[in-house]
Amino acid sequence: MEERKCLECGDKLVGRADKKFCSDHCRNAHNNRLNKDSKNLMRNINNKLRKNYRILNSFPLKDGKTTTTKMRLMDRGFDFEYITNIYTTKKGSTYYFVYDLGYLPLDNDYFMIVKRE
Repeated sequence: MEERKCLECGDKLVGRADKKFCSDHCRNAHNNRLNKDSKNLMRNINNKLRKNYRILNSFPLKDGKTTTTKMRLMDRGFDFEYITNIYTTKKGSTYYFVYDLGYLPLDNDYFMIVKRE
């Protein structure tokens, strides 16, 4: 019978026949190394979405909406590339959402910020 070794550190495995790692530390280290690239990409995207959400949420809403300028959004670091979904009304208006907060581009670089109920 061939001696089984830990997939991460190479130490001898003792115990169950289907055991792959000698410890939780080795299992976590192995999986973190395998998923490093995809997790980094997702972490960066989620951070940008979170930042956009905080910026939209920083504007006080009256009756679920308010208006602001593109410059105010950009000054706070809003990145228009990162949204979670788009909603187009029957009249043809397109709202861009970051989770439940969204914005509607208006004339003259103004934006209406809305909260979806």
